[in-house]
Amino acid sequence: MRGAEELLREIPAVEEILNWPELRELLARTSRKFLTERVREVLAGLRQQIRDGQWPAAAPAISHTFLQTRIREAVDAALSHSLRPVINATGVILHTNLGRAPLARDALQHAAEVAGQYSNLEYDLDKGRRGERDSHISGLLRSLLGAPAAIVVNNNAAAVLITLNTLAEGGEVIVSRGELIEIGGSFRIPEIMAKSGATLREVGTTNRTRISDYQNAITERTKLLLRVHPSNFRIIGFTEKPSLEELVGLGRKASIPVFEDLGSGCLVSMAAQGIQDEIPVGESLAAGVDVVSFSGDKLLGGPQAGVIAGKKDLVERIRRNPLFRALRVDKLTYSVLASTLQAYWLDRPERIPTLRMIQMTQQEVGERAQRLLAACAPHGDGPLRLELVDGKSVIGGGSAPGQTLPSRLLALRHAEQSATVLETRLRGWQPPVIARVEEDRVLLDLRTVLPEQEEALREAILSLASG
Repeated sequence: MRGAEELLREIPAVEEILNWPELRELLARTSRKFLTERVREVLAGLRQQIRDGQWPAAAPAISHTFLQTRIREAVDAALSHSLRPVINATGVILHTNLGRAPLARDALQHAAEVAGQYSNLEYDLDKGRRGERDSHISGLLRSLLGAPAAIVVNNNAAAVLITLNTLAEGGEVIVSRGELIEIGGSFRIPEIMAKSGATLREVGTTNRTRISDYQNAITERTKLLLRVHPSNFRIIGFTEKPSLEELVGLGRKASIPVFEDLGSGCLVSMAAQGIQDEIPVGESLAAGVDVVSFSGDKLLGGPQAGVIAGKKDLVERIRRNPLFRALRVDKLTYSVLASTLQAYWLDRPERIPTLRMIQMTQQEVGERAQRLLAACAPHGDGPLRLELVDGKSVIGGGSAPGQTLPSRLLALRHAEQSATVLETRLRGWQPPVIARVEEDRVLLDLRTVLPEQEEALREAILSLASG
């Protein structure tokens, strides 16, 4: 029986390992410094394993092959990106934890072309002098929204912050108590307002606010009337709130701008899919709202961004705010956003993955699930059982709260393993598969699985049958 000290003496020195011919190709594709760090990590872990008594004394000697394997695994782990693609089989279309909206192929291609070369980001090619970076999207936004002016910052929280700071710093902003929301990441309207330098003036109650509540709260300090999208919750039952037209009318009468934070910001009606609470941005502006803001990576289906659109004089004031430079977006965001908006401009919403998923019918989802089931069926004699069941998808991302889309799900059960174990195994697959677990079943919703990911998903499912 070998003791710990004898085992420790069998471990080669770092320099000796680095000179092994078998590791030359690792040196060639990394660097000596990088490989030295990995070797030291492996040896330190091995020494700790021996000292903790986790290395069997009767085990064979610590061989070159064993160490090479450990070192290669350490190199592969270090070189793998932390941020990587996953298969979203949850049925949550705008899954915040999974990156929200997947981007259109045209948008990705345009971004790669722009990012890999110099570009005219802030250069006017016609005039041969410095230009404005938002010129690349302002025309598209004006055309799509019917807005006199539009600019972009790095997310909708930033859009709300800079709008409040520009238009209401030192004054009061009137908002209904029922709209003092908090969304994911502890984004709270009252806290954003405090940071903007504006003072919150709450009116009404949580469930009922009338136009008279706004009117009675107006003073000489009032700078803005604010309406906020309810995001990821709904108030139902004994409720009341003024129409947008009433709020706009009051703003006109009192010469106070109306600002609407639309949150998700859809550009097209989704009434055909049963989504009633998401009013298209253009309708809000057409109703007379002075300034709106909304997200780029939710229902719009583009990159993370915050769009501000509305009256030209107000938008120009926001652009001149020193915060605008701190919150501006880069060439990647502009290129992806421009390509996404172009799909709307050309009336080609099918190019945008988010809209395709929302518009997919239950029958279409079911047909995809049936094909996947059939592709797995020849291997279905083992402990893994697959069946199709009715279910529901959700939009997510703080959009259309309480509303669902009918779907058909692929349900997995295992005779020897729990659904939790199956879910863990799928999550550990490459690429990872993120699924739902309900009633000791793993549920896979093909609505949110991209077509090019179906083969990888099939392989992941079949892997469950083998263990």
